[in-house]
Parts: sequence; C-alpha cells; structure tokens
Amino acid sequence: MTNKQGRWLCALALMVWLPVAHAHTDGGTVGGFATGFMHPILGWDHVIAMVAVGLWGAFLGAPAIWVLPVVFPLVMAFGGALGVMGVPLPGVEIGIAISAIVIGGMVAGAIRPPIGVAAVIVGAFAIFHGHAHGTELPTAADPMAYSLGFVVATGLLHLCGIAIGAMTRWSAGTTVIRALGGAIALGGCGFLFHAW
Repeated sequence: MTNKQGRWLCALALMVWLPVAHAHTDGGTVGGFATGFMHPILGWDHVIAMVAVGLWGAFLGAPAIWVLPVVFPLVMAFGGALGVMGVPLPGVEIGIAISAIVIGGMVAGAIRPPIGVAAVIVGAFAIFHGHAHGTELPTAADPMAYSLGFVVATGLLHLCGIAIGAMTRWSAGTTVIRALGGAIALGGCGFLFHAW
C-alpha cells in the first residue's frame, strides 16, 4: 500500500467517526454490518488501541507491519464469539484501557520485542476488544454481518495507524510517532480511571 492510499483510508475512517460524540452504540439498535462497522469507530477507547496496533506494526517494520494488524482482528473475532455466546470475561473495560497503555507505551518507549512476543501482546488485548463488541451485539442484529463489520472497521483503523506510522521513515517522524504513542498511553490511563 502506498503512502497516498494509506492517507485516503485514514481520511475515510476519520470522516465516518468525526461527527459522533458518544462511545458505544446503543445495545437495542437494530443492525448488521453497518452497526458492527460503526461500533469500534464510535468508541475512543477502541479507536486509540486499534490505531496503536497499526502504529506499533509500522514502527517495528516488516513483518510486524502486517502480522500485528492480521493477528488483532482474527483474535478479536474469537473474543467477539465468546461475548455473543455469553461467556463471561472479567475486567473487559479495564483490559481495553490497559491495551492502549501498553501498546502506546511500546511505541513511546521504542520497544522492539521479537515478533512472536508482539503478536501475543496484541492478541491478548484483542480478546478484550472482541468480547466488548460481542456482548454489545444488538439483539436484532445479524451476528455474522455485525462481526464482519467490526472486523473490517478494525482493519481500517489499523491501516490508519500504519499510514501515520509511515512517518518513521524520517528521524523527526520517529519522534512524532513516539510522542503519539505516549499520548495514546495517556489516553488509556484516562480510560482506565473511568473503568474502575
């Protein structure tokens, strides 16, 4: 994907969620793909964590630039299935907040673990994000279409992070990306405060 294509995808995702002021969709809303697609985009806690995954992948370079954004939605779909089935997972909102803190902190600290470790970190947090989406599935929604929607939106948010992360090609860009990682971690701290 070229830098220009990444910017267009990021701009598209931003246009979709900029007018929205609330965090999660109403649990009683009827929907399918569109409702599932909007769910991760409407929650700032989800947005910053998912963008952080793309940022971290871009920061780490190949193969992480594609491995992390593939691992996250795959494991998130599993977490979503657990939520749909009503399998309890304690501390979901806390896990989501901590995901932003940890992944943002990894970017801010320029931490470069082995790809397997990075994938496990991202996958572990993806379960919490998926479970939140699954438990908030509208009762009248088509579960498959809804799930496909939130997986596609997640992928687009990862692409936004990758597009922004392309700035690491320049030394000044690396500084900006690390600062953005710090801002994401601070945002996660705010979400954690509200989750307690």
